[in-house]
Amino acid sequence: MSIRVERPGMLTTIQDWPGRVGYWKVGVPPSGPMDDLSLRLANVAVGNPEGAPALETTMSGPALRFDDETVVCVTGADAPVTVNGEPAERWTPITVPAGGVLDVGAVSGAGLRMYVAIRGSVLAEEYLGSASTFTLGTFGGLDGRVLQAGDDLAPADRATGTPAPVPMEHVPALTHSWQLAVTEGPHGAPEFFTRSDMDTILGTDYEVHFNSDRTGVRLVGPRPDWARTDGGEAGLHPSNIHDNAYSVGALDFTGDTPILLGPDGPSLGGFVCPVTVVAADRWKLGQLRPGDTVRFVALEAAAAASKNTLGVGRRAGLPVVFSRGGDGDDGVIARRDGATPVTYRRSGDDNILVEYGEMSLDLALRARAHALHEAVEAIAPAGLVDLTPGIRSLQVKVDPDVLPTAKLLDLLLEAEDALPDTSELTVPSRHVRLPLSWDDPSTREAIQRYMHGVRSDAPWCPWNIEFIRRMNGLESVDDVYDTVFDAEYMVLGLGDVYLGAPVATPLDPRHRLVTTKYNPARTWTPENAVGIGGAYLCIYGMEGPGGYQFVGRTTQVWNHRHPLTTKGFEEGTPWLLRFFDRISWYPVSTEELADMRADLAAGRGAGVEITDGTFSLADHDEFLAENDSSIAEFRKKQAEAFGIERDAWSAAGEFALTTAQGA
Repeated sequence: MSIRVERPGMLTTIQDWPGRVGYWKVGVPPSGPMDDLSLRLANVAVGNPEGAPALETTMSGPALRFDDETVVCVTGADAPVTVNGEPAERWTPITVPAGGVLDVGAVSGAGLRMYVAIRGSVLAEEYLGSASTFTLGTFGGLDGRVLQAGDDLAPADRATGTPAPVPMEHVPALTHSWQLAVTEGPHGAPEFFTRSDMDTILGTDYEVHFNSDRTGVRLVGPRPDWARTDGGEAGLHPSNIHDNAYSVGALDFTGDTPILLGPDGPSLGGFVCPVTVVAADRWKLGQLRPGDTVRFVALEAAAAASKNTLGVGRRAGLPVVFSRGGDGDDGVIARRDGATPVTYRRSGDDNILVEYGEMSLDLALRARAHALHEAVEAIAPAGLVDLTPGIRSLQVKVDPDVLPTAKLLDLLLEAEDALPDTSELTVPSRHVRLPLSWDDPSTREAIQRYMHGVRSDAPWCPWNIEFIRRMNGLESVDDVYDTVFDAEYMVLGLGDVYLGAPVATPLDPRHRLVTTKYNPARTWTPENAVGIGGAYLCIYGMEGPGGYQFVGRTTQVWNHRHPLTTKGFEEGTPWLLRFFDRISWYPVSTEELADMRADLAAGRGAGVEITDGTFSLADHDEFLAENDSSIAEFRKKQAEAFGIERDAWSAAGEFALTTAQGA
């Protein structure tokens, strides 16, 4: 038997639940259904395991022809369903006769995405443990892409139960005016947002923007006033922070633009998130359509429903969120003083973000986060899902039904007490030498697209390298070139912009060019573009959005070949770089880089030179002490240029607070 795709519908992909779990630390999102509830209910209705691969489609559904008689179920958004032209019910098993056509039409009511479960499920490519399609990474599902007319899907044999209709009380309520249950944090008032900002966030009906997708739902609403003037070393805009892990469902302020991060969103980034949608309510993100309104309702994390249930306990059948208020702690669930202060922040009901020290770039803080990472990994408590380090943080993701965050906090406090002194930390640290096409034409094209499609008056346009020069008080763009090529960048995080993309900083502070991120972010960035944001450098692992200021382009840091055998990459491991690798650059022409990229894509490997080594924090501290005076002089000059640029931004109305005050 086969299933022929007569009409693919819009953005139709194969997804399973819970998706690709366990790779958040290297920038692989879970993917999976945008609306997990509808997919799981559809599977149960046809007798499949609730997480079996099924089809997700957007706005307009597919037409599928079945060779043999088959039982299917369609759930999700309001849309007409027919079998051989005759109307059929949604949310209930329906039989398609041999040779028959199931046709799912365009959304005619509330909601955005529909789900089609087929009894027995369908065969799909498993990648890193999941069949879910991640189209940006081109893996999972059917060749890592959306379905096309003429595709043939092969049935699987996963049915384990008896088909039965979805009980009416289990059917989620769809609307055009949504309420989302959120918890406070991780980054609220008064550190990042004003009290008035938080009142606005929780008291405003935001509108869903048309430029939304599985990576995130962009919202339209008031600009914050902000509780601080800038992000310091992390960037000029007050939304900028040192990169940390995100949660799916976080309300991410990329500059002044709020975006609800979806299951294909980035794992790591440098923007603040004041509230986070609880896990049980994240299904709603998949049904938000342009023009809908969204109201955030704060509730206590302990009062959140379980994402593991499909019944009335999920509260999905209610169009409103009942709550007596949030936790009232601004998302900060604990603080500890000491030689290295620790802040424990809530990120939804399923994450705790552990932050070390003050808001500054200090490798000793990254070392502390690394020690905690290893300690929790060794404990391996039941319910632990992911551990994702940031610059000065570690996000611990759990299944709260197995390991509630209150119990997790106790575990983290105990682990902290047992951590060894990290001042003598020595870790494996390879030297990775990569080619760099300076000011590559592809990055120039991305800037032009931004100017034509997003904004043309941005301070960093039309040339990012000139903007970097100005922000750092350098004499010429040649100085920018020399600084980048002289630097040795240490990898502090992976997955900054997906798929093994490093967030790295120069070991020598005199090489740390400080800049800010695009506001709003770009909608397109070429694969393997190299950019600087705050004091950090990133290599984009794939095409997608982005906000770092471009300096050039390099070769691949993620292996897309199947099987995973490419020179320079460990066999079976698609990511090139590791935590604490040291990256340096050598210049190549645009043409030379194109040849290297083609060779690496063909599996031959080219342009990457790797040498084993170690990094000693004590030796690094000794280097900083020996060069203290020249480092201080560099930072003083840099701070003066930073201040001049910030004043220019204020005068031009780049900051909402100064605009509101009439500046």
